[in-house]
Amino acid sequence: MTGERVERRLAAIFAGDVAGYSRLMGQDEAGTLARLKAHRRELVDRKIAEHKGRIVKTTGDGILIEFPSVVEAVACALAIQRGMSERNAQIPADQRIEFRIGINLGDVIVEEGDIHGDGVNVAARLEALAEPGGICVSRVVRDQVRDKLDLTLDDLGEQSLKNIVRPVRVFGIRPAGAPAAAGGPALGIPEKPSIAILPFQNMSGDPEQEYFADGMVEDIVTGLSRIKWLFVIARNSTFAYKGKAIDVKTVGRELGVRYVLEGSVRKAGNQVRVTAQLIDSTNAAHVWAQRYDRALGDIFAVQDELTMSVIGAIEPTLRKAEIERARRKRPDSLDAYDLYLRALPLATTCMPDDADKALPLLEEAIGLEPDYAVAHAMIAFCHEQRYLRGGLQEETRAAALKHARAAIAAGGDDAPALAVAGFVIGVVEHDFATALDALDRSIELSPSSAFAHAFSSIICAWKGDDPGSVAHAEMALRHSPFDPLIWLPYIGLAYTHFFCGRFEQAISAADRALQGNPRFSVPAFLKTAALARLGREAEAAASARRLLELQPGFTIASLVDSAFTSPERLAMLAEALWQAELPE
Repeated sequence: MTGERVERRLAAIFAGDVAGYSRLMGQDEAGTLARLKAHRRELVDRKIAEHKGRIVKTTGDGILIEFPSVVEAVACALAIQRGMSERNAQIPADQRIEFRIGINLGDVIVEEGDIHGDGVNVAARLEALAEPGGICVSRVVRDQVRDKLDLTLDDLGEQSLKNIVRPVRVFGIRPAGAPAAAGGPALGIPEKPSIAILPFQNMSGDPEQEYFADGMVEDIVTGLSRIKWLFVIARNSTFAYKGKAIDVKTVGRELGVRYVLEGSVRKAGNQVRVTAQLIDSTNAAHVWAQRYDRALGDIFAVQDELTMSVIGAIEPTLRKAEIERARRKRPDSLDAYDLYLRALPLATTCMPDDADKALPLLEEAIGLEPDYAVAHAMIAFCHEQRYLRGGLQEETRAAALKHARAAIAAGGDDAPALAVAGFVIGVVEHDFATALDALDRSIELSPSSAFAHAFSSIICAWKGDDPGSVAHAEMALRHSPFDPLIWLPYIGLAYTHFFCGRFEQAISAADRALQGNPRFSVPAFLKTAALARLGREAEAAASARRLLELQPGFTIASLVDSAFTSPERLAMLAEALWQAELPE
């Protein structure tokens, strides 16, 4: 039996709607409907017919039209928007009916006169990106019309559209010589992640709190500016929005940023509440939101603490969002940064098999950018994993050190590169002085970096600086309690508590690390050792079995050969593992 044949064809798809239609209907339902019908009858329908369009369907304020030609679709859109501008000239701004239009060229499925498919969905998403009175088109439409019609194109950058697998390059279209949308020309979004911190609202009714709110925003801007991979808009630009009703999509287009952070400050008695939310300006989707409650006490200390908390939460959230964005890009459009982002989740599992998958991506990244410091650092980190859990091969150790030193040489102002490279040098060369110097520089550049504090905690534990190890772990957990790499500071705590004889606390920290990274063997052997020292033989045996499942080739001798800490501490750990009857 043969299935029913599906009719497909290539079409120019025009999607339009009325900006602020619900608000207009709420103000004057009958009047809005009457004026919309008049615009349709006297302008829109005539222009559609004139440009050979076929109305597929109308839904309230929306319209979907199919054109046989991209040029006709764009010419029709320009004519409609020009006509609407003339018809609205004498109408008060809050009563104007203004259309938003999106146009795409794509394959459609035809069914009983209706059309479906990604081609239609993209047009609808483009319409949602358009400003009132504006037109947004895909790159394929831009390519077809730019030399055939007298118009101006504004590059709005690659946009992640809802339910569309791959990002779409979007362009705004307006008649040649026509001014850009209110607020200035739309700016293209940079390749690296970009963010604007809007003025925080003072919800207290206390004018003195304006200084607190403004100072907090200034500190957040300064803190985020230290993150080398992040493009941050200057405070003077964002404070132009102070006291104004804000649409984040408009802000994103006017400032050329993908992400917008907005928030509020409310004082009540001796308490202050700060809320913050991170929004993707391309689709107004919330990426992250958090509320912070603090006792005022020393108001400036509270401001510093809140600022660091917000920055510490934003960094991993942005990193995660950027990784998802890179995953959606076409393989043939990846640049060095995209390759690094694709490798990052694999490199940070601390599993040799994943490191093997990450390395080709990272090698390709430095092939494109030979001095890409953080890519060199992650290559070093991958080789460190392969060295420790792959038989302590000298060739792998040498590769780890080579790329760690390249990262430090190229990344003197790159906090993540310094943190990772410093840690690798500490692990494979046991040069704790160089390792901690690099980590200290990383923290100086980015004080809220949970990554750097976590690695510092582990290195301090190996060096024998137990107070330093605990302090760095606590800083990591305070600054970034929801970081996907939250298991790292718990490993630092597990080592320190074990070496200090606090075995119950070592077990608790190891369990938290295993919750965060269930496949990683280090917290498993620390838990096993702590259970053995407490004489909990059955639990130690079960933990040992789990360790050998995670790392089948584990032996006490291989751990001793890695010699990552002092002989006394290493002997203490080895004796506990011998008590647990692990292979010698």
